Amino acid sequence: MSERLEDIAVQMVAGGRGLLAADESTSTIKKRFDTINLESTESSRRDYREMLFRSDEAMKKYISGVILFEETLFQKAADGTPFVDIIRAAGSIPGIKVDTGAKPMAKYPGETITEGLDGLGERLAKYYDAGARFAKWRGVIAISSSLPTRGSVRANAQALARYAALCQEAKIVPIVEPECLMDGKPGDHNIDRCAEVTEATLRIVFEELADARVSLEGMILKPNMVIDGKNARKASVAEVAERTVKVLKATVPSAVPGIAFLSGGQSTEEASAHLSAINATADLPWFVTFSYGRALQDSALKAWNGKPENVAAGQREFTHRAEMNSLAAKGNWKKDLEKAA
Repeated sequence: MSERLEDIAVQMVAGGRGLLAADESTSTIKKRFDTINLESTESSRRDYREMLFRSDEAMKKYISGVILFEETLFQKAADGTPFVDIIRAAGSIPGIKVDTGAKPMAKYPGETITEGLDGLGERLAKYYDAGARFAKWRGVIAISSSLPTRGSVRANAQALARYAALCQEAKIVPIVEPECLMDGKPGDHNIDRCAEVTEATLRIVFEELADARVSLEGMILKPNMVIDGKNARKASVAEVAERTVKVLKATVPSAVPGIAFLSGGQSTEEASAHLSAINATADLPWFVTFSYGRALQDSALKAWNGKPENVAAGQREFTHRAEMNSLAAKGNWKKDLEKAA
């Protein structure tokens, strides 16, 4: 496999394959497990992720890379095989979430700044040695009638750019994720407000990336789609696709090899439908695919339900969702394909 950043970036987004975001923090995966009344332990987290990573059809056909939490990067399957080896054997690329979370930003009520730059260079060297070839950092942008402020967007963009530069120095492809929240509070903004905020945010992010001397050819953008807030859902699938493409074409240089959307609170079916409609648009200058967590995992988690005898059922659900999103990454998803796995 090529070690060139540009080649790895293309492999992450090309051919209708996309990324599995399995980088939930310990606190986040506990919330997921609470929905199936399963205690979150090191072994239960291992068993759940092993079920996903050993879904051979999904991993080989539809998943180009897996974003891991630090615990999982160094974790082994029940038989002692490192997860990194299982992922690579399927032809997928291991990656790692490297930020330490969004924290309240001093002097900016209602806004956050993502932390984790201290010591990042040393951590990246350790992650590279463990097999990670890409990384992810999420900046969180709140939307309301008065938010975000330019100061918070600029601060998060600077952190994203600094992180991206450190990644590229460490021979790791950075996923740059500025998420303008759909499901944050108050969540009552319309699609026009989302378009305005997303466009302004992406302009500032790419300014900072340029100032940090980040190679655009060796990175992936993970943005939100342009969509109504969670409490104001009105836009059609076609409008979400049209508005999203318009904003991206106005802000994202064609040198960026790929865009891998986050699902951002959408239902599993919505995430597939919107991605497919975007890809059905002619003349996109980038590969456009998925980097989904809940939208790939929710039905698999419910089918598995924490029980060894349900592993095959969980894998069928995961494979179905991965296939649906692979079709969407080619613009070929159709509602009538959404039958039970």
